[in-house]
Amino acid sequence: MIPVNSVLQVGSFPEMMQAEVDQRLKAVRLTNPHDPVPAGTFEAILTRSSTPIPTALLQQIPGLKVIACCGVGYDNLPLDYLKEHGIQASTTPGVLNDAVCELGIGLMFALLRNLPAADQFVRSGQWPKAIFPIATTLAGKTVGIVGLGRIGQDLAKRLTPFGVQIAYFGPSQKDVPYAFFNSVSALAKACDILILTCPGGPETEKIINAEVLEALGSKGFLVNIARGSVVDEPALLSALSQKRIAGAALDVFENEPSPDAAFMKLDNVVLAPHIGSATSETRQAMTRLAIQNLEAFFRQQPLLTPIK
Repeated sequence: MIPVNSVLQVGSFPEMMQAEVDQRLKAVRLTNPHDPVPAGTFEAILTRSSTPIPTALLQQIPGLKVIACCGVGYDNLPLDYLKEHGIQASTTPGVLNDAVCELGIGLMFALLRNLPAADQFVRSGQWPKAIFPIATTLAGKTVGIVGLGRIGQDLAKRLTPFGVQIAYFGPSQKDVPYAFFNSVSALAKACDILILTCPGGPETEKIINAEVLEALGSKGFLVNIARGSVVDEPALLSALSQKRIAGAALDVFENEPSPDAAFMKLDNVVLAPHIGSATSETRQAMTRLAIQNLEAFFRQQPLLTPIK
């Protein structure tokens, strides 16, 4: 049982997720993480991975012991501060793999087969007047995955039946039947489609830079379902506008929810509003797991899915 008013909910939750929170616990809400913390003796924070948690907020909660985050990423948390003050933290890995992989594959096909333009071609009445441009098939291609963690491995398993070769880059080689590359540039040069599933944070910031995009080449496609921070957006915009890569499908951006307006002017991009986990089933499962982590903490048990 979670004590009443012992949890501070930071940030807004979609209606479905909020209903689950309200049903399971009595939390005090703080919509804006930069506002003063309401009066209370909070031991826990419940938040989402899309909500930045500033150190200044945590400094106002001397009794804080745990943060439960809905989402697989944790680049929104000041990890050094948490470690220094002995504050535990958890995320919700695993439960969103299906939804994120489905979106990644959907974005990839939308990009390769130019589906948004095909939809408009029919709606605008152009079909009787012209032939829709020929697109690109997936079969026979090499797909490179940057970051072969839980989501990356699940994505590779889903892609294999499409008749592709899988290759990957990561911090270390894994026991998997895919080709390993020790640099992102080398992987990009070897593949036709580069899909990003790596975590955000300082280690991966702008890991997709001008050199990588040059290696991907004029027939290569980029799909980002990771974090906006992993891509050098000016370099990407330059490569897209000059057709030095064939196209990009992006679910995440450096500046959300207001991406660079230059993306809107390009005809070789597919854009989505960070909806990788945005299915009702997934969001409910994420919320439940975050609350289960809080319940474990208040029962003085180990967190189910701690950040290690």
